[in-house]
Amino acid sequence: MPENNTAEPGVVPEASEGERGRGLKLHHLRPAPGAHKAKTRVGRGEASKGKSAGRGTKGTKARGQMRQGFEGGQMPLQRRIPKLKGFSNAGFGVSYQVVNTGRLAELFPEGGDVTPETLVARGAARKGELIKVLGTGEIGVALRVTAHAFSATAAAKIERAGGTVTELS
Repeated sequence: MPENNTAEPGVVPEASEGERGRGLKLHHLRPAPGAHKAKTRVGRGEASKGKSAGRGTKGTKARGQMRQGFEGGQMPLQRRIPKLKGFSNAGFGVSYQVVNTGRLAELFPEGGDVTPETLVARGAARKGELIKVLGTGEIGVALRVTAHAFSATAAAKIERAGGTVTELS
């Protein structure tokens, strides 16, 4: 049985008849010719990107490393931003989805019950958010409005139209 170890790179030796188990093996696989290009070794002599090695000409960036966060003399970001000291109530604020009485009159022209679920279903508020009714616009039908908060003018307009106001806690 003759041995054939003179295969070209990239060419897979095939099994001839009678040679069982000599087919394609993992160690026979080679990348296609030209598929792998060697990494350019910069700074290794004038013949191959040797002089400035891709760093440009002169200056600190060509000569050495600057510390992390250095911005060329400009006041760096970590010194421009105020230090996080003290306490703020900003994170404890309550935000509401606002619905005006005029919008309620458009959405419920026949009157009836207005709840956060019905407002979400009709596209006036987002699901899972707190809802506050404000008094912009006129309302002429009796509505039984249930919401998380009401302005004084909204409550007065709803009750003047014959409706009721129920505040959720």
